[in-house]
Formats: sequence, C-alpha cells, structure tokens
Amino acid sequence: MTAARLQARGLSVRLGNRLALDGVDLDIGAGWTAIVGPNGAGKSTLLRALAGLQGPAAGEVRLNGRPVQRLRAAERAREIAWLAQQGEITGELTVRETVALGRIARLGLMGTPGPADAAAVARAMALTQCEAWVSRRLVALSGGERQRVLLARALATEAPLLLLDEPTTHLDPPHQVALARLFAQLARDAAQPRAVVTVLHDLPIALRADRVVVMAAGRVVAAGAPGEAGIRRALEEVFQGAIRIEAGGGGGVRVELALDDVFRSS
Repeated sequence: MTAARLQARGLSVRLGNRLALDGVDLDIGAGWTAIVGPNGAGKSTLLRALAGLQGPAAGEVRLNGRPVQRLRAAERAREIAWLAQQGEITGELTVRETVALGRIARLGLMGTPGPADAAAVARAMALTQCEAWVSRRLVALSGGERQRVLLARALATEAPLLLLDEPTTHLDPPHQVALARLFAQLARDAAQPRAVVTVLHDLPIALRADRVVVMAAGRVVAAGAPGEAGIRRALEEVFQGAIRIEAGGGGGVRVELALDDVFRSS
C-alpha cells in the first residue's frame, strides 16, 4: 500500500449564500498534514470536500489522479477513512462492534469477517488505547473514550488516506499527546504509509505535524513546515495577535497566548 495523493485545484464551495471555500489549491501526499485557522476559516468544509462529501461550486478534488466525486462510494471508502467532528454513534453497540464497522469498507455490507478483519480491529483498538473496554457499550463511555473508539473505527478501514476533523476533541492532555505521536507514527510507517490530514484547534499539537496548512476566510494563506518563518507569521496574523510563536529547541516551535498584550491594552 502506498499513501494516497490528494489534489485540490481552484476548489470553491458555497454553503447557502456564503462562499465557504474560495479557490483553494492544495497538494497532500504522504505524511501528517495539520489544517489550522480561526473559527469560520473553512477548515471542516475543506476536509469534507477533500473526502468527496461536499460537492464543489467550482474546481475539483483528485485522488490519485481521479476526480473524487466520480469514484464509487465503495471505492472511496477503501481509499479514504473519515472521522467527522461530531461522529455519529449507536450507543447500544459495544466498542468492538463499533470498531468492526470500519471493516465494511473492505467487506461490503454482506461480507463475512475473517481473521484478517479481526486482526485489523484489534490493531486499531490497541493503537487508540481502547482495548480495555471492548465489551462496554458506547453509551457508557465518556466523551473522550467515545472519541478514541471512533478514531479506532476509522483506523480499522486500513485506508491509505485519513481525514480527521478535530480528532482530539474531548481528550485530556495525555491522550492528546498520545494521538499526536500516533499521527506521526501512522504517517511515517514505512510498511504501511498513510497520508494523515487533521483539522485541529490545538496549535501545539498541530505544529508537530510534518506540514501545516493555515486557512482564513475560505482560503489557504500559507502552507509549509511548522518551523518556517512564513508559517509562524501567518498564524500570528490569522489569529490577530492573540498568540505568539517562538522557535524552540531542536527545530521545534512554542505557542503562547499573548495574554500580557491583551490585558495591557484593555
């Protein structure tokens, strides 16, 4: 399996009378890409359009050279694993049953699971640290626990492209850090490389990605490695000076809320 290559060209999306995406050009390949920006920037709309779940008003999205809107649903499900910001769940299903739903992309609705499917489900649960509650029903889990189960369901598809909208929602800091490590691991696994795309509000986590895409007002205003000066400037600009980003040790970056500046000016 090779990581999927995704391309958006001149991508525009209208939601009602509002232009939610405005002429977006973007290339996504192997590695972990984090999409960031203020509320209303178009991040979630972009992710839905990349997944083929939101039709464009103009432009197109191509997956491995083919228009994503023209792919059959079953083919798209094998290539793209999708995690929505507010994932729908059936509370009466157990954790194992929920994660096993991810295998429908491979088996179809009438397929019979085999040992390979059971192994994929077990791997997904281990990666997201939810093996301890395999027999518990989702209705009995906390918000953070359910989020890890839904991520495991996405991983169980074994799709080469992961599109994850706010995957750290409801998670405490230790599990946010664990997920950041997981995204890096999945994106850099030589045996099973993936393209991992995450929409994130958690900037310290986003800036650990291989590539950062900064959005504002439906447009991509910057894209590049998190340590690039242009990315730091773009982030400070789109967040209107509410954050400061400084170079850290080992080529990393540090994000701080500009609270001193805010309170001095109030």
